[in-house]
Amino acid sequence: MLRAISRTLTRSCNAPAIWKPIQESAGSWEMRRGGATFLTRSFSAQPASAEKLSTPDPKDHSTYNAADNVMPHPGLRATASSPEAGGKDKSYWLMQPIYSKEYVESVEPHHQVPKAFFEKAGYYGVQAMRSLFDVATGYGHQMTEERWLRRILFLETVAGVPGFVAGMLRHMRSLRSMKRDRGWIHTLLEEAENERMHLLTFLQFREPGPLMRGTVLLGQGVFLNFYLLAYTISPRTCHSFVGYLEEEAVKTYTRCIKDLDAGLIPQWEKKALPEIAIKYWQLSPDATMRDLLLAVRADEACHSHVNHAFSHMKPSEENPFLPGTVHVP
Repeated sequence: MLRAISRTLTRSCNAPAIWKPIQESAGSWEMRRGGATFLTRSFSAQPASAEKLSTPDPKDHSTYNAADNVMPHPGLRATASSPEAGGKDKSYWLMQPIYSKEYVESVEPHHQVPKAFFEKAGYYGVQAMRSLFDVATGYGHQMTEERWLRRILFLETVAGVPGFVAGMLRHMRSLRSMKRDRGWIHTLLEEAENERMHLLTFLQFREPGPLMRGTVLLGQGVFLNFYLLAYTISPRTCHSFVGYLEEEAVKTYTRCIKDLDAGLIPQWEKKALPEIAIKYWQLSPDATMRDLLLAVRADEACHSHVNHAFSHMKPSEENPFLPGTVHVP
């Protein structure tokens, strides 16, 4: 008998826990595992998705969704983008850069003259890497749509690395030192996400082939390990490096905008923007490729300004940038 009871309990504990509404009470929920009720809770209002929670069949992989069987947190508030509030989108973005037309038109390439040793190390490191990058992407006087997309896609796969690596290392430092990070992690992860959104947006215009994917894989592997080691040794040098790297990105997008204005990229003159770009930058439905390039250039100018500022700060200082900061003074 004891063995039978033990087998029953084992099967119950290994079964997935599922919250389901109790039919007798619209505001009550129970957690069932293996046919047994383990916990019952009551709430003032039943979640809007209660009907869906009782219908999915875990054995039917075509319709089963694990998220449908997780009870909403009782303190969760409906937002403008949530289904409960009637919105169509559910976003996990850390921030959204939204600019005025006047602001994006005013952004221009800016150069901070390197004076300290760490600034010179960052600057000349970027110049050396750019020489190789220009060759790899075919950057030159005669730029076609294909070359521009190749350069932009490759650029964004690299640009998305530093913020995440720096954020991860500062996160680990905060854990082992058992001290607060002073707000840097959030800004660094915002940067990494923003660069990734650039990549996801331009991927709507071109699907990279096996050669480019292999090159990106190799480049990311080398750069990731290099930056990880370098940031461990000298964070301020790395922030200076990223500041100058983003300066080059601003130059790249500025030239791209000029080529578009000069009619050198006719394919982009009337090209419609993908939905991801319109939602992320909150652009108008009739926005053009020029509007997209202006927004991306403004993003890069912000990253340059932030990293140059971080390079002159001590790691223990308070982050002066509020969450979602995107405008350069």
